[in-house]
Amino acid sequence: MEELTQQYRIHPKQMRTELKRFSLIYKFALDEMNTKINILKEEFIHIHDYNPIEHCNSRIKSPESIINKLSRKNLGFSIDSIRENIKDIAGIRIICPFITDVYKISQMIENQQDIELVERKDYIKQPKPNGYQSLHLIIKIPVFMSDRVEMVFVELQIRTIAMDFWASLEHKIYYKYDKEIPERIKKDLKDAAISAAELDKKMESINNEVAHLKVKENPDSELLISTETLNIQKTNFQSILNGFFVDVPKEVKK
Repeated sequence: MEELTQQYRIHPKQMRTELKRFSLIYKFALDEMNTKINILKEEFIHIHDYNPIEHCNSRIKSPESIINKLSRKNLGFSIDSIRENIKDIAGIRIICPFITDVYKISQMIENQQDIELVERKDYIKQPKPNGYQSLHLIIKIPVFMSDRVEMVFVELQIRTIAMDFWASLEHKIYYKYDKEIPERIKKDLKDAAISAAELDKKMESINNEVAHLKVKENPDSELLISTETLNIQKTNFQSILNGFFVDVPKEVKK
């Protein structure tokens, strides 16, 4: 930070203005992405009568974390260096009920015209060695300022409830113990990650079975509905289901 401050020592007012604008722009990017996510959430609740987003959290990386990351990567200490090289300053974590929801939300976000996909890492298809699973997207989103348009990096982590439960507890366990974690505990944590993944697949299977049962059932047994009308209702409901469910990579289905 001292090196960054040194560059603006002659013009401290300029430094304050640039740093304030720099931090605000990431807040604005988060505001825009949170609005997009809330729109998707509201649409599904009111139109599809289903919510593929349990909840989401957002954060801006602290100045200390940014400087530490620059140091680890041997990058220059400047605003331009931070802007170009640190792509996770603004971060959003989206928690979904099922694996299918993760990929559906990802598709909808990636397909928005004003969003540029920069990087996609699928740790569901290929989990990290410790068992961690999540879908990571680095995107660029336009932020319209008074005098220009800035394309701002935002990191999205999209995962299921089970994945988030495991990742949160694993993080707390590692930070509670400030030494090297024993191998047996690492193995137990990975076994727990495997169990969480199996639970995800089981709950997805149950959810799909229940959805198909709803298609087969008469929506209102008290009313006399003709076979033709019932078939139309089933077709409409099935089209909604088909529009919602997406193909999950084969490796995930195993």
